[in-house]
Amino acid sequence: MPSTTPLLPEYKLALLGFGNVGQAFLELLLEKQTDLMTDPGLSFKVVGIASGSHGRAVNPEGFPLEELLKAYRNGKSLDQFSSTPLGDSQEFIQNCGADALVETTPVNYQTGEPALDYLRSALNTGMHAITANKGPVVHGYRELTTLAKQNGLSFYFESAVMDGAPVFSIARSGLPGAIIQGFSGILNSTTNLILSRMEEGETQEEAISYAQAIGIAESDPSGDVDGWDAAVKVAALVTVLMDIPLLPDQVERTGIRGLTPDLIHDAAEEGKRWKLVCHVARDADSPRGIAASIRPQMVDQGSNLYNISGTSAILEITSDVLGKLTLIEEDPSPRTTAYGLLADLLNALNR
Repeated sequence: MPSTTPLLPEYKLALLGFGNVGQAFLELLLEKQTDLMTDPGLSFKVVGIASGSHGRAVNPEGFPLEELLKAYRNGKSLDQFSSTPLGDSQEFIQNCGADALVETTPVNYQTGEPALDYLRSALNTGMHAITANKGPVVHGYRELTTLAKQNGLSFYFESAVMDGAPVFSIARSGLPGAIIQGFSGILNSTTNLILSRMEEGETQEEAISYAQAIGIAESDPSGDVDGWDAAVKVAALVTVLMDIPLLPDQVERTGIRGLTPDLIHDAAEEGKRWKLVCHVARDADSPRGIAASIRPQMVDQGSNLYNISGTSAILEITSDVLGKLTLIEEDPSPRTTAYGLLADLLNALNR
């Protein structure tokens, strides 16, 4: 009797948001496709891609991904790859027919929208919801987690903080029964790069211009410089790791605008460095049971934060059973964020 090779399960994916991270995710998927067919034994086809500025496309048969990437990077619209006309992003979600939505649209610190509504729609349509977006985690974590559970699906967001480092996975799977007491660290890579370059003699304005030139700072850098990006990451970590809902404007926040070259120089003379440090601890006297802050702080060589330079990040988590657990991510890139998305996708499907 002739042997037969069992067919691998094939999952259909849709990407909502196709900037640097979305493209890096697609490249990683192409790179890993043979490995994934071997272990864990899965195959994928991308049936939907939507960009904020270059159109939307749906094709149930899947796209020629290398051809699509090349055309997109040459300024072509995604519309030419679509088998059906599409309107807005909600119509894209309803018509893509995917098993999982990978969402990488821009963050909204204040409300989490419209990404929150996109993920809600994906779960209601029967798709796993995977995101790199901090806003929906802060503003919709409990709602989306409950909705996913009700529909037998997953809502995962590993890349929302520290790119692809497994911060949330550690808490979800690696610390069962542990109580997170607090955490501290450096979570905003842009301000860390700015301060590192100021130590080399640049003014803050020159360092910001460099960060903008290499694409890690926006044309309006206030989200980083004034601490909003760090605040929303702190809020996401508190909400998930400590099960205490927290909004960014409830984090005590001071940015780095007041740090001058003289202050940077004086710290170096003392063998210290300025860092934008987040700090969170349970506090019975606080109305929310938590004290959370982000502020510039001088750290000495005895601190793990001292050697975190450039775009690297660090998070030190304190629990009731392990003491201090430290995660360091060195020089992240869109590829590391893309890996966090891929890891979430595999974890969702393996469930």
